[in-house]
Amino acid sequence: MLDAVAATRWLDGLQNTLEPWPWAYTLLVLAALALAAWLANFVTKKILLRGLRKVVSRLPGHSAGNEGGNNLRVISRLSNVVPSMVIAAGIRIVPDLPPELVEFVIGACRAWAVLTVALAVSHALDAANDLYERRPDARNKPIKGYLQVVKIIVFVIAGLSIVATLLGVKLGPLVTGLGAATAVLMLIFQDTILSLVASVQISGDGRVRLGDWIEMPSQNADGDVIDIALHTITVQNFDKTITTIPTKKLVTESFKNWRGMQEAGGRRIKRALYLDQHSVGFVDAPMLAELEQFAVLGDYLREKQAELQQYNAGLQAKGMAAVNARRVTNLGTFRAYVERYLKQHPGIHTEMTLLVRQLQPTTEGLPLEIYCFTRSTAWGEYEGVQSDVFDHLLAILPAFGLRVFQASSDAMLMAGQQRLAAEE
Repeated sequence: MLDAVAATRWLDGLQNTLEPWPWAYTLLVLAALALAAWLANFVTKKILLRGLRKVVSRLPGHSAGNEGGNNLRVISRLSNVVPSMVIAAGIRIVPDLPPELVEFVIGACRAWAVLTVALAVSHALDAANDLYERRPDARNKPIKGYLQVVKIIVFVIAGLSIVATLLGVKLGPLVTGLGAATAVLMLIFQDTILSLVASVQISGDGRVRLGDWIEMPSQNADGDVIDIALHTITVQNFDKTITTIPTKKLVTESFKNWRGMQEAGGRRIKRALYLDQHSVGFVDAPMLAELEQFAVLGDYLREKQAELQQYNAGLQAKGMAAVNARRVTNLGTFRAYVERYLKQHPGIHTEMTLLVRQLQPTTEGLPLEIYCFTRSTAWGEYEGVQSDVFDHLLAILPAFGLRVFQASSDAMLMAGQQRLAAEE
């Protein structure tokens, strides 16, 4: 009690001493108030941040070097409320200030406190998202879009509260007055509303997840999804460029998601060999003897010859000419060889669809399409298996008397001319 009385007497004496300078005492009190606010902020951060650092270090999943993460940013923001409240409480005791200025400073401090709390909530939501993304199933159900919606709501409420505080009106009547502007707000936030609806659909049906390989030619996107937000989905293309796709585009436009291929465990090979139709013919005895040396064709040739002999014997019994007899063709034998070769290849998934079929002949030759799946879905391994298969098939074609079809170049003509010139 005596200390308070002594302090009051000291302040009165100081005020009397500075009486010749009217604003000196006011400036001195303002400086003391600013110093008190700074000290309150300093002490709050030191105590709270140090205590929080100890708490965070004991949380599951906390790693070293994460002290400056979103958790500490939340409390750092909240600690900024303390000096504003100190200023708002102490500004009234500063002498000789205009009442309008005092009310403005108090309103500004309260507005700053509201903004600070809104920022703290934003950082808290970021921290919640970081913790959620550590879950194993987080990539299947991302919540970042929903949290961004909450952020928008928080900042809208904070903005209205700040405006109401600065204008000196209540928040309720202000919100009611904005009802007439709903149509305008709907127009302003049209993209946000559409993005929210799209985000809910995407999260609900799981059409896109983090890490998915998607292909969307209309947006020049072909790569892995690295971020799913409210308004955009970020794709890192295979050329390492980044493409951002509006979230609503994934609902209104078509795209390809390769996740099904990755989950199935097999990647499709669908490629054709274009054969010269002039090279297709019947297998004669010498060629048949050579083809019988292929181990994979042993059963096929024996079954095929038995089938043809039985059919041709029936024709002979009916007295039909030999021209009606059926014979083994090199193309049919090659198809059988390819099918059996693929079934024995270690890189081909034999439990998935495997076809070797002819397509409609074109001016580029007769397409013999290979349709199968590799065991590996990794891009490099897939391309290696595919190349290995077609390397072998192109090299083995002459053994069946077949040729690939390709547009001719002047290389063969020049080689022929050089040969003739050498002979002359």
